[in-house]
Amino acid sequence: MIHTLEADGIQLDFGLRRILSDIYLKCETGKITGLLGRNGQGKSCLMNVILGTLNSSINSVRFDGNVTRNVAKRPDLLLYLPQFNFIPKSLKVKQVFEDFQLSYTEFENRFPEFKEKYNSKVSHLSGGQWRTVEIYIIAKTPSLFAMLDEPFTHLNPIQIDKIKEFLLEEKTNKGFLITDHMYSHLLDISDTVYLLKDGKTHLIKTIQDLDDLGYVRL
Repeated sequence: MIHTLEADGIQLDFGLRRILSDIYLKCETGKITGLLGRNGQGKSCLMNVILGTLNSSINSVRFDGNVTRNVAKRPDLLLYLPQFNFIPKSLKVKQVFEDFQLSYTEFENRFPEFKEKYNSKVSHLSGGQWRTVEIYIIAKTPSLFAMLDEPFTHLNPIQIDKIKEFLLEEKTNKGFLITDHMYSHLLDISDTVYLLKDGKTHLIKTIQDLDDLGYVRL
């Protein structure tokens, strides 16, 4: 069964400034939806409105057509990877996997660089390794959807390629909404792409659309 996540008619104001004004996007299980936009356009704000941690004047978030509020309290529906690291650096890697009830053996088989890291503290990992663990946790923990905010930050080129391959495999288990400034990587793996500009979402069909909207120059 294909499940849907829709964000529709969202408006968000900060004081006299309207950040989001005409929003519609749709995500489906089995697919990766990319969300592009320049700094300050409100991508993270939109994700937090969907999550329910940021209130908007008009807020329609629907799962399978049903309006759902306080989504942050429904990890079975949606999990969120924020821009900042959410796993405390004081924890040991093994504790993280035990807490989320995930197999470390499966993880290290997928990412061999972690074969000697099981008993390490998160603080002893590189920035890219720390981020890899967090992406893996969000992708592997059961939920219908996952939102990833800047997942490629701190990853080196080899790690980015591995994560892209991993996410393409994992989309068979859930739907992903991903935003990242490394737009070429996002275009590589996305089934659907939206551009957030001037408070509005624009469905992108071709790279030429991004040029027409002033996001890239071809």
